[in-house]
Amino acid sequence: MLNSEPNWEWYRTFLHVLETGSLSAAGRAMGLTQPTVGRHIDSLETALELKLFTRSFDGFAPTDAAHELRPYAAGIAATAAAMRRVASSHGSGVRGTVRLSASEVIGVEVLPPILAALRNTHPELDIELVLSNKVDDLLRREADIAVRMFRPEQEALVAQRVGGIELGLHAHESYLAIHGAPNSLEDLSGFALVGFDQENAFIRRLLEQFPTFSRDRLAFRADSDLAQLGAIRAGFGIGVCQTALAARDKQLVRVLHNQFSVTMGTWIAMHEDLRGNARCAVTFAALAAGLRTYVQGS
Repeated sequence: MLNSEPNWEWYRTFLHVLETGSLSAAGRAMGLTQPTVGRHIDSLETALELKLFTRSFDGFAPTDAAHELRPYAAGIAATAAAMRRVASSHGSGVRGTVRLSASEVIGVEVLPPILAALRNTHPELDIELVLSNKVDDLLRREADIAVRMFRPEQEALVAQRVGGIELGLHAHESYLAIHGAPNSLEDLSGFALVGFDQENAFIRRLLEQFPTFSRDRLAFRADSDLAQLGAIRAGFGIGVCQTALAARDKQLVRVLHNQFSVTMGTWIAMHEDLRGNARCAVTFAALAAGLRTYVQGS
């Protein structure tokens, strides 16, 4: 039986120590002193009647119990953050914080001007942006709204398709000036290719259609789409890029236009409980309009 009900803040401290591996690093991240962090952990261990960490030569090592508790503590932290966002939205007009989740490229290259225009219209609206493709972050309330390159299937979500983003093969003009351009997909074996490191469901489907891009044929491998985009822009080689994004840079040239074209469905989703929330409603609408404009250029 628990000695007392743990303080929510102790769970937050517990997560930071898990992530950083030390009391001092967790304290710096949270703006707390090391002794305060230590007291939080001691109090949580006492309340739960569990040993959560053992001191090791390089910091604090989590016990099996700590690993098992981690997803539940993360859920508490996400719920507490969602409560603060809801509380911040009360008052006159559109105000408060909206937490968004989007892929790297969409979040860095596409959303900022859409969000800037939204902020100009609603100056009391704050935005938190998480670069993630996790399917369940909306259900866990880790985000209010998500932009996804697949249709969310969970019944508790409200989802709207905004169109399809075309992907094409692109290279910097400096690379093509040195190496020339391929005339067919078979020619790609003679060029430096930019692509993935670890496979996922989308990549496996892509490889079924375009086996030329198998991992062993890639000269530059990264799971970060931004890193791949950076390599293409730097003239490393030929890689996959959103055509609407490439069209913004006159130095990026599309190759094999008629032989390589893939369309990604693009969706906006939020938890159905937020449908009537003003801050989420205006953000959802702004994202839908802005992304449709972007998609039409792809």
